[in-house]
Amino acid sequence: MTPENLMHLLSNDQASHILLEQLTNACQGSLVIDRECRIVWISEAYRKLLALSETFDATGLPVERLLPTSQMPRVVQTGKPMFVDLMEINNHWCVVNRLPLRNEAGDVVGALGLIFHNDLDELQPLFDKFARLRRRFEQENLLRTSRYQLDDIIGQSPQITQMKRQAQRAAQLDTTLLLLGETGTGKELLAQGIHQASPRSNAPFVGINMAALPEPLAEAELFGTAAGAYTGADRKGRIGKIQLADGGTLFLDEIAEMPLAMQAKLLRVLQEREVEALGSNRLISVDVRIIAATSKNLADLVERGLFRADLYYRLHVLPIHLPPLRARQGDIALLAEHLLQTIQRQTHLPALKLSGAALDWLNAYHWPGNVRELRNRLERACVMAEGEQIGPMDLGSEDPISTLNKLSLASAQPDKAPVSKTETVSASDLKTLRQRHECQLLEEALHQHQGNRTAAAKSLGISRATFYNRIRRCRTD
Repeated sequence: MTPENLMHLLSNDQASHILLEQLTNACQGSLVIDRECRIVWISEAYRKLLALSETFDATGLPVERLLPTSQMPRVVQTGKPMFVDLMEINNHWCVVNRLPLRNEAGDVVGALGLIFHNDLDELQPLFDKFARLRRRFEQENLLRTSRYQLDDIIGQSPQITQMKRQAQRAAQLDTTLLLLGETGTGKELLAQGIHQASPRSNAPFVGINMAALPEPLAEAELFGTAAGAYTGADRKGRIGKIQLADGGTLFLDEIAEMPLAMQAKLLRVLQEREVEALGSNRLISVDVRIIAATSKNLADLVERGLFRADLYYRLHVLPIHLPPLRARQGDIALLAEHLLQTIQRQTHLPALKLSGAALDWLNAYHWPGNVRELRNRLERACVMAEGEQIGPMDLGSEDPISTLNKLSLASAQPDKAPVSKTETVSASDLKTLRQRHECQLLEEALHQHQGNRTAAAKSLGISRATFYNRIRRCRTD
């Protein structure tokens, strides 16, 4: 049965029409969508709850257009019903039941949603128990809710605008995502924003940093443990992060650091939607969306045998690239002002403004630590500044790293005369000089390590991927 046949049946078949009328009378609103998650039918009571005008025709619209946090698409995708869910519609808390609709062959052709928002007092004990359990999970750090939305990503540059458009589309697809970007570009913020914009927004968001986990504990943390799985294990067993994220989103940061043995188990989760706890021989079904992130070049790791090729291709379904801060010149001042206000609000420090010279320095700096480094420098400036404005020195323009770079440049260019202290340099000149000096440092490091780019990158304190990108830009400019 095609979605068009479903729409035709619901509008013309008398038995189906009578059934829908009975369902409408039994609840306070009902909605039917087709296999493409388009609205096929909506009851008059539901229209009133949504405050739709009499002339507005919702037929054929994607259900997310009316209900951005609707879980109906998940029912269509999984073929599984969802009972007694909570959903807020126009300041009314509703109990929602969602059922898949199947044709004669058993294929899912749509979904039916039924809502109740009157006379729910008898369900209050259930809601209270749910709230208590959720608070306990949050207090024990077993459940981590997402705090950020896509609108919290500050920036108006073409790069960041395109990334947000991609993220908004990806949020509705419920497929595996891979976030690629240098350290400090905001990969977890983007993952939380995607979760909030997805149909899973009312379910848990669970994040785990693979680089921060000792390898012996990583498997137990992610997959859980059975009772008495090993000496010292919890006698009752332990629920892993994957199960905690059931129904929601699991964010795996620094996925490149995952041990090879665990990669095979994660692949099974992605392919079969099943998880096996450490020390158990029982498979548990899970419904979880995985968003992975890395600052490393996974393709390069695959070639070197450090990352499974099958897992790489399974993760690389829909990659989203986060631009580095140095590529977002138009956003730096906007970001700095926003972060400065946030820092001052959190620390209760006196209000400070960035001087013109400070803004010039921010725009000229190369930002190896990206947005995270920008925030750190602004925090330091709020403490170090003695006047009403923040200057370049307060931001660390003469920190040890900058001094070391200058000394390296001086030794590499003995024939270059230093710039006079009284000589003024414009922001554009400063940016050109910085880029030229950076390229000279990269080439010098490469020469010192006999062309070994990995060693050269390590000596400069940057990742191999960052070194590749910068040396390629230098040689093409």
